[in-house]
Amino acid sequence: MSQTEFEHTHHHGRDDPLSGHELRDIKDAADLYQSSSFKLQIDALLPNVRPKESGRQQLDHFLFALRTHCISISSIAPMNPLAAAKVLAKQGVAVPFAFPLPSRDAKWKVAFEPPSEISVVGSWGNGIAVKKQSGSRFGVDLSVEMPEALFQEKDYLDGRFFHKKSYYLAVLAQSISTAFDVDTFYSSALGDPRLTTLVLRTRNGSTSYDFSKSHAEIHVIPVLSLSSPLLLSRLFPSHPNVRIPSSSSPSPFATPIYNNAILLSTVAKEALISTYGLKNALPAFHDAYTLLRVWANQRGYGDGELCVRGFEGKGSFWTGLLRYLILGEELVGTKSGSAKLRKPLGKGLSSYQLFKAALDFLAKQNFGETPVFTKTTNGHRCPPEEYITHHPAVFVDATSTINFLSDVPLTSLDLLSHDARETLEQLSNPGASSDAFANCFLKKRFKLSSRFDAVIRQGISFFLVDLSQASRNQSTSALVEHGSSDAALLTSIASILRRGLGNRTQAIAILQPVTPCRPISSAESPSTSTVHIGLIYDPAHAFRLVDHGPSVEDQDSNVAKEFRDLWGSRAELRRFKDGRITESVVWDVTTSDERAHIPVSIVRHLLQLHFGISAKYAKTLQTPFDSVLRLPDDVRRLHRATGGYKAALAAFDGVVRDLKALDEQLPLALLNVSPISEYLRYTSTFAPLPIPASASTEFPESLRFLPTIPIILEFEKSSKWPDDLKAIQKIKLAFFEIIAQSLMTSNPGLKVSVAIGNSSNPFQGCAALEIFTTEGWSFSAFIWHDREATLLDRIIDPSKMFIGPSDQKYNAWEQREAKVAQELYTRRFIHAPRHHRAIANLCHKHSAYSGTVRLVKRWLAAHWLLQTHVSEEAIEIICALPFIGGKQKSTESAAIVPHSKERGFSLVLEFLTDWKWEEPLCLPLYEDDSATAPEVWTSNGPDAVAVHRLRKFARTASKALHNSATELDIKSLFIHPTDDYDIVIQLNPAVLPRYYQNVNAESSVWTRDSHLGITESTPRPGFDPLPLFLADLQSTFTDTLKFFADPFGGDRIGAIWLSSLGTPRSFRALAGFSSKPLSKEDEAKDKGRVILNRQAILDDIGRLGTGLVQKITVRE
Repeated sequence: MSQTEFEHTHHHGRDDPLSGHELRDIKDAADLYQSSSFKLQIDALLPNVRPKESGRQQLDHFLFALRTHCISISSIAPMNPLAAAKVLAKQGVAVPFAFPLPSRDAKWKVAFEPPSEISVVGSWGNGIAVKKQSGSRFGVDLSVEMPEALFQEKDYLDGRFFHKKSYYLAVLAQSISTAFDVDTFYSSALGDPRLTTLVLRTRNGSTSYDFSKSHAEIHVIPVLSLSSPLLLSRLFPSHPNVRIPSSSSPSPFATPIYNNAILLSTVAKEALISTYGLKNALPAFHDAYTLLRVWANQRGYGDGELCVRGFEGKGSFWTGLLRYLILGEELVGTKSGSAKLRKPLGKGLSSYQLFKAALDFLAKQNFGETPVFTKTTNGHRCPPEEYITHHPAVFVDATSTINFLSDVPLTSLDLLSHDARETLEQLSNPGASSDAFANCFLKKRFKLSSRFDAVIRQGISFFLVDLSQASRNQSTSALVEHGSSDAALLTSIASILRRGLGNRTQAIAILQPVTPCRPISSAESPSTSTVHIGLIYDPAHAFRLVDHGPSVEDQDSNVAKEFRDLWGSRAELRRFKDGRITESVVWDVTTSDERAHIPVSIVRHLLQLHFGISAKYAKTLQTPFDSVLRLPDDVRRLHRATGGYKAALAAFDGVVRDLKALDEQLPLALLNVSPISEYLRYTSTFAPLPIPASASTEFPESLRFLPTIPIILEFEKSSKWPDDLKAIQKIKLAFFEIIAQSLMTSNPGLKVSVAIGNSSNPFQGCAALEIFTTEGWSFSAFIWHDREATLLDRIIDPSKMFIGPSDQKYNAWEQREAKVAQELYTRRFIHAPRHHRAIANLCHKHSAYSGTVRLVKRWLAAHWLLQTHVSEEAIEIICALPFIGGKQKSTESAAIVPHSKERGFSLVLEFLTDWKWEEPLCLPLYEDDSATAPEVWTSNGPDAVAVHRLRKFARTASKALHNSATELDIKSLFIHPTDDYDIVIQLNPAVLPRYYQNVNAESSVWTRDSHLGITESTPRPGFDPLPLFLADLQSTFTDTLKFFADPFGGDRIGAIWLSSLGTPRSFRALAGFSSKPLSKEDEAKDKGRVILNRQAILDDIGRLGTGLVQKITVRE
C-alpha cells in the first residue's frame, strides 16, 4: 500500500470517493515520479534536510539579545581609516580592508553609529533553509543596516564603501566578542575581502547563550539602505569606479564585478520580501527549492568538501532561478542578435515538476550566449546592453540590480549545464539496478575520479611557488575587479583553458575547498590551498590531432594574433593535403595512449605558457594507469613482430578467407566463422602479441606465452549428420582432418593440426583445429552443429523424445555428463558469439569502454579473483553499466557516459562497492533479450567468499582514488596483500610463460639464462602451467581448500581452509579430505573422532607441483 492510499484509508471511509488532490497524487506517483517509492523517498527526504524546531527557541533568544546589544553600541567619531584600524588592532581585532588599501592621507574617514535596522534575512528568514554538505551548520543571515550618515555620495569610488563596511564589521566583531560568550570569525566568500561577514558560533561549554541544538551559525552582514547617498546609476556595469594613480593602464577601466559587489549590499530586504511572496503564492515553491538545493549541494554548488569555482555563497542564485521560471523574463536581445521571451510556468505545478523544470532550463541554457533577465515590476533599471557587454554571463534578478553570475566563470556554468543534463537522463532512464533517487539527491559527487574524464591537481609545491608567483603576476585591474590575486588568477585560468580546449570538452571544472573561516584578528583570507581542474570530454572532438586557426590570408588580423598569443611557439603555418595554408597547432602522438592524453597536454601547455606554472606540478592519473596495461619495455623490444588488436583482426580475416576458399574441397559449405575471443573485441587486458615460429627460440620460457584465439565454424545444414552424439564428434574430427590437409596444401606457410582434449565426457566435443599462421598467430576452431542441443536435451530428459521411448537407457552418471556438455555447448556456441558481437559493438560505440574493461580485468586479476572466481564475460557486462545506462541504451554523447578509461574504472569500482551480487543485473546489451540466460557467465562463481573479498578490495581502491587524488601511487591499487591467506604457494617464475605480465615482474627472470634448454622451434599456443596446476588443485582439494591466483603472470597461489573443517568430526570413509586421529591429549574427550590432516595436504600439493612449486608458506 502506498503512503497516499494509507492516508486515504485512515481519513475516509472505505466507500468515500477520492478527492481531486488525492487522485492527482496517485497519478503523479505513477506517471511523474515513475514509481510510488520515488515519491515516498522524496517525502521522507524533505523534513530531514530542514532545521529542527527543537533548537529554535535558544537561537531566537540569542538573536534578540544580539539585536539589543548592537543597537546600544556606542558611537565612534570619524577618524582616518588606518588610525581607526590601529585602535582596533590593539584590542585584537583586524579590519579586513579590501584592495586598493586606504592610505594615510585619505581625505575621507570611517565612523560607527548603531545600526538603523537589524533583520533576519535569507533562507532562514523565509523558513526555507536547507542542510549543507559535510555536516556544515545552517546559516542564519542577519542583515545589519548601516546608517546613511556614515556614507557620502562618492563612496562608491576606490573601495571607500568596502573600507567603511569593513570597519563597521570590525567594530561589531570587537563589541560582540567582548559582550557574548560566543566564538567570532571572519568569513570571505570566494576569498573576496569585499564579501566578508562576521560569523558567530556557540562556544563549547557556554551556558549563557547555547544555541548548538539549532545546528546553526549566525552571519552578520552589514547592508546599505535603499535611500543611502550612493547613486545606483553610478554602479552600472560600464562605470569605472576605481582610480589607480600608479597603474600603467592608459585609461580608466570598467569595474562590473566591483560594482556588483556594492549592489549586493542593497538587496537583502527586497529579496526576502520577494521570496516570501513566492512561497505564499506557490505552495510547491518551498519543496522545489529544497530539492534544488540538495541536488546542488551534492555536486559542489555550495558549501562542502569542494566547491565549484564561483558558486560559494551563491544561495540567492537558486531562489532567483525559481523566481525566473515562475515569473518569466524581460524581453531583451541576445549576443547573436535574436530576441526570445520565455513564458512563465504555471503556478499549479508540483514541487517535483518545478524541480525538473529548473534542471531542464539549466541543461539547455547557454549563459555565455543568451542573457537572462527576470521579469521586473517597473522595467529595467540598467540598460541590458551594459550587462551583455561587460559580463561573460548574465542572469539579472527581479530588482534589475544584481547579476548573479558576475563572478562565475563560464566553465562553471558549462559544468552546471552538464550536471543538469546528466540528472535528467538518470531520472528519465533509470537503470534496472540503479537508484535514481540516491543518484540525484543522496550520492555525493566529490569523487572526482568518477565525475571527470581527467583530473589535474596541482601539488603542494605548486602552491608554495608557482601559484603565489602567478597570483602576483596578475594585473592591478584584475586584482581590483576580482578582489584578490587568487580569484583573479583562477578566473584567468578558467578563461584561457576554455579558449584552448574549445569543443574538445563538454565542461571544464575548477574546484577548490570552501574558504575557511579565520579569527577576527586576521585581516586577510587564507590563500587557496588546493585546486582541481576536471575535464569532461566531448568524444567527437577531444582527441583530434590538429587545432586549426586563421588562414594565411588573415595573418595580420586580430584573430590570427589572438591565436598565436594563445598557443605561443606551438602555433605555426602549415600546408594541408587539401591545399589550405593555415595557422595550426599539431599534437604529435605515437600511440593511442598518448592520443588520449591530448586534452591534458593542452592544459599543461597553457598553464606553463600563460601563468608560468610548471607542467611537472600539473599531475594526473592517466599515465600511471597506462603503465599497468603496458608490457615491460624490454619485452616489447623482443617482440619485433607487429602485434595489437588490429593485427589480430587482420590475421583473423586472413584465416576466414583461407577457410572460405576451401568450399569445393569440403562436403558442406562453410556459412560463417564467428569470433568469440576477447583478443578480437578489444577487451583483453594486454594487447595480443604473435610469436612467429622463426623467432620462437629467441624467447626464454617466461616470455613464450602465445594466446590461442577461439573461433566458431558454422556449416550449412544437412540431413546426413548422424543422430548420435558420439558419432557427431567423430564426424567433426573427420572435418578437421580434411580442413587441416586442405589448408596446409593451399597455404604452405600455415601449420594446422587437430588437437584432442583430455576430457572423459563422452558427449562433450573436446577436439579443436589448431591453426598457426606465418605471422605467429594461433587460432583454435570449433564446429557448431545445432542438432547437438536436441540430442543432449533428450539424454537429460527422455520425455522430450517425440517418438516412443528409446531402447537406449541413460544412467544418472551419463545424464550428469550430458548436463555438463550442454552447459559447455550453450556457453560456447550460443551465448559466446552473441556476447562477442554485443561487446565488440560497444567497443566501437564507446571509445573508453575497451580501456575500462582492460583496467578492471587487470585490477581483478591482480587481486586473484579473475577467471578463478569471476568470469571475464561477467566483468565485460558489469563494465558496460556506466556506458549503457538504464532501460534504454545511452548514446556516446550522453552526459552519464564516461569518455576515459580512468573514469570508467572508478565508476565500476563504485558499483562493485555497493552492488548486491545476489540480485540480478539486467542490461539492454544483447540485440535479442528474449534469449538471455543471465546465469550463463556466473554459474561457476563468484561465491560468498569471493564476493566478500571483491567488495572489500573495491571499497579500498575507491576510497584511495577519492582521498589521494593524483598523489596516489596507482600501482599500489594493483598490489595484492597476502596476510589473510592460510597458505601461499610460491611458483618458479622461470617456467611460467606469462610471468612477464606480472604486476611486479622482475626482468632478471627472463634475462638470466634466457636460452637455456630451449629447443622447440614452434611455440605452444595457449600453454600456461599456472591454470592447469590450479585446476588440478581445485579438483583434488575442492572439499578442503579455496584457491586464488593471478592469471596474468602470477607466481603465487593463495589458499584458505574451508571453515567447516576446523572442528573434529566422526571418522567416515570417502569423507572428501585427508584426516588423522586426534592427539592423545584430546582423544579422551573425543574418542573416535578425526581432524583435518593439514600437513598431508601440504605434502600432496608439493608433490603435484614438482618442478613448479618453489616453496609453500603456511600462516600460523
